Amino acid sequence: MTQKAAVLVVDDDIAHRTMLKTLLTGWGYAVFEADDGSNAIALVKDRFFDLILMDIRMLKVSGLEALKSIKSYNPAIPVLIMTAYSSVETAVDALKNGAYDYLTKPLDFEKLRLILERAVEHVRLREENQSLKETLGRRFDRQNIIGNSEPMIRLLETVAQAAPTEATVLISGESGTGKELIAGAIHFNSRRKDGPFVKINCAAITETLLESELFGHEKGAFTGADRRKEGRFVQADSGSLFMDEVSEMSQTMQAKLLRVLQEREITRVGGEAVIRIDVRLIAATNKNLVELVQKGDFREDLFYRLNVVHIKLPPLRRRREDIPLLAGHFLKLFSEKNRKPIKGFTPQAMDQLIKHPWPGNVRELMNAVERAVVFARSEYLDAADLSIIESRQVPEPANSADGQVPPLEMVEKETILKALKASDGNKSETARRLGITRRTLHKKLKKYGVMP
Repeated sequence: MTQKAAVLVVDDDIAHRTMLKTLLTGWGYAVFEADDGSNAIALVKDRFFDLILMDIRMLKVSGLEALKSIKSYNPAIPVLIMTAYSSVETAVDALKNGAYDYLTKPLDFEKLRLILERAVEHVRLREENQSLKETLGRRFDRQNIIGNSEPMIRLLETVAQAAPTEATVLISGESGTGKELIAGAIHFNSRRKDGPFVKINCAAITETLLESELFGHEKGAFTGADRRKEGRFVQADSGSLFMDEVSEMSQTMQAKLLRVLQEREITRVGGEAVIRIDVRLIAATNKNLVELVQKGDFREDLFYRLNVVHIKLPPLRRRREDIPLLAGHFLKLFSEKNRKPIKGFTPQAMDQLIKHPWPGNVRELMNAVERAVVFARSEYLDAADLSIIESRQVPEPANSADGQVPPLEMVEKETILKALKASDGNKSETARRLGITRRTLHKKLKKYGVMP
């Protein structure tokens, strides 16, 4: 951490407080102290803290009372509760009132360190690479591309270099990663930005219609062609044409597209006139074109024509640092759209967002936030609002030997078994770690044959 995270330690036991200050300072945190809940409340209103580590039992204002006041003032601050009384009632009460987690005394220092790191990571973004950001800002319009993670900074640098050129660009990435947004950024940062930006999804149109959509047709060229129609290439003249899911084209259409790229001219369906075009092509696919070429499903010569500049979008699970930024953007967007005054996410909600594997990438995150806004019950979105089932401690989906993602149920079962093992078989603790009820856990254990 180049800038130390600020932690407020609240404990009326001066010896224990001093010990914690020494320990946390050694771990690289900036530590502040309070000897009572009332002083903690005053300090929170006076300055910013990344996290609060607070004892339950104090003489004047208890930790639970202080927790309620702090959460009513700023629900986004993670509060980690310490208690010498490991009663389930005390822990549940603290969690119900917004505690991020709890630890029993004597503290397990390794567990404390891990929880602190996790909490601070979730509420504070890593420092942005300021020099790269300023460089991009001076000469590049992001076009609503959100992200300051290292993968996104590198990607935006490539986009910024490629945009002013006339090179054909191939954008690859999983569904929902934002390929169309990147294509738009390339166009609107190019010398063609004042020209048209035309889009077509090759997977959504049959082969016969795709030829007409791309090249246009003459009147009477086929049944229903009652007038001449200009195709997307002519519509995009002096601008850019974005062809999404280009891998879905037939071999016949691939050959025709190759000729257009080579000759820079088209002929309408049913026509003979040759039409010169001035179009920059930006193609996109969610498939591996190299593998398709090797299988003979995609023309090698067309691949090389398209792959002059290759931009590969990282999946959301590879840039988790950007999730708070993206979630905040969507929250603002949908709060305004639905006229709901929602201010932010609780730490528990953000914890779920960051840990979820997001197989549907940014599109899935956007839909999850919109759904949460619609059903929100307070000014801050909580974990219960998100409808992300079993998102706590869900591992990143790993590819199997054949390159396929394991079924969701397999991932869920592994997650539950790992949580059960980490809790030494304690089902109540397992349910708490997973963020589900004990009854739900019982049903899932029975479903997967883990218990009778």
